[in-house]
Amino acid sequence: MTADHPEWLRDFVAKAPQTPVPPMLRPPGDGARAAAVLILFGHGPDGPDLLLIQRADTLRKHAGQPAFPGGGIDPGDGGPVGAALREAAEETGLDPSGVTVLTSMPELYVSRSGYRVTPVVAWWREPSAVAAGDPGEVASVARVPLSELTDPANRLLVRGPGGFLGPAFRARGMLVWGFTAGLLHRLLEVGGWARPWDKSRIEDLPPEVIDLATRE
Repeated sequence: MTADHPEWLRDFVAKAPQTPVPPMLRPPGDGARAAAVLILFGHGPDGPDLLLIQRADTLRKHAGQPAFPGGGIDPGDGGPVGAALREAAEETGLDPSGVTVLTSMPELYVSRSGYRVTPVVAWWREPSAVAAGDPGEVASVARVPLSELTDPANRLLVRGPGGFLGPAFRARGMLVWGFTAGLLHRLLEVGGWARPWDKSRIEDLPPEVIDLATRE
């Protein structure tokens, strides 16, 4: 254990700020709203884990999708860190006083929603009880073990209605895809935790997932 986070996070924390951003995820010069998500590492009953939420099916955007806690940066937040912690507290009941912020990753652009998102990396120094906050926004909350995310049996590519292929994960009963799965894929690579997996395993997104995703 280092002064503020465990040894197994050391390399990731050092490399995360320099993570390359693919051209399609680079934010435009203007016209995009600033947002932040909280990448919260902890150590739960099943070992190292990450906190994820599943968004409510009733939302106008990203309905039903698993995601990192987060949202738009408000004037009173003071920047990405404040926004990520505030949103996580609102969405999961997380106590921010038990969280140590370690670093941030470069901004990523979510073209579908028009957000430029800063991933804020933190260590759950003193875990608190978490549960879905506003049921109109969050359906469930899960601490997802890294061992599930790195298990080759839980990894696949999914094909969207336009034929686009992207990484996906099956974990804690959720199909994690889209922006969140892409970010998970990147952080596993940066942290050196990724294991070889079968990239020929391709599945179409389920119709019910497509219906929710295209509701916007």
